[in-house]
Amino acid sequence: MSDNTPRTAIVTGAARGIGAAIARRLASDGLRVAVVDLDESACSATVDAIKSAGGEAGAFGADVADEAAVSSAVERIVADLGEPTVLVNNAGIIRDNLLFKMTVDDWDAVMSVHLRGAFLMSRATQGYMTQAGFGRIVNMSSNSALGNRGQANYSAAKAGLQGFTKTLALELGKFGVTVNSIAPGFIETEMTAQTAARIGMGFEDFKAAAAEGIAVRRTGVPDDIAHAVSFLASEGAGFVSGQIIYVAGGPQG
Repeated sequence: MSDNTPRTAIVTGAARGIGAAIARRLASDGLRVAVVDLDESACSATVDAIKSAGGEAGAFGADVADEAAVSSAVERIVADLGEPTVLVNNAGIIRDNLLFKMTVDDWDAVMSVHLRGAFLMSRATQGYMTQAGFGRIVNMSSNSALGNRGQANYSAAKAGLQGFTKTLALELGKFGVTVNSIAPGFIETEMTAQTAARIGMGFEDFKAAAAEGIAVRRTGVPDDIAHAVSFLASEGAGFVSGQIIYVAGGPQG
């Protein structure tokens, strides 16, 4: 890869929210961005925003928990945008409930998207990174990895991603590939709005209550996470690997 050739990044769950903000930020950093989500048509707004700003991006539909779908999507990305050397495993779902109400399907669905999805995407792309001698994998964890009532499945999956991150950092480091995890705190997204609705609380009141427990006295926005990803994906972050960075407005854990 020549110095003038843009790198290609893949961002999963990038149709909206945190994923869309990350995709836009990486594009503004000069990367070609594959915007991946379950519904390809839902990616159009993110792709259009990137192109309107002068960036290069494409929409790709894939269920990250499906092995064949992941392989097919990565092949298309390579053909359309180039070999990926940056991967952001952001795709996620919630199926919140207290343990005694949680179904096996709700447990399995969350594990499949968060953990199986990150595994499949990382496995499918790591070869391009090791061959290039450069790679950046960023796994999206959460401060819920430290435990959160009503989220046994989500918390376990996010904690699992932290172990996955540290293991890949050990395996891939000698090839010039860094692997890190970002653990967001309260970020204003559709997902947190759903949580507010689940507990019967207005979203504005929910945000205000959350801010009271955050050191910087505000809730986060998707761009807060995108800034952190931008750093970890950069050339300058080559000596940062195997780390869990809590972007949560104050100390965690």
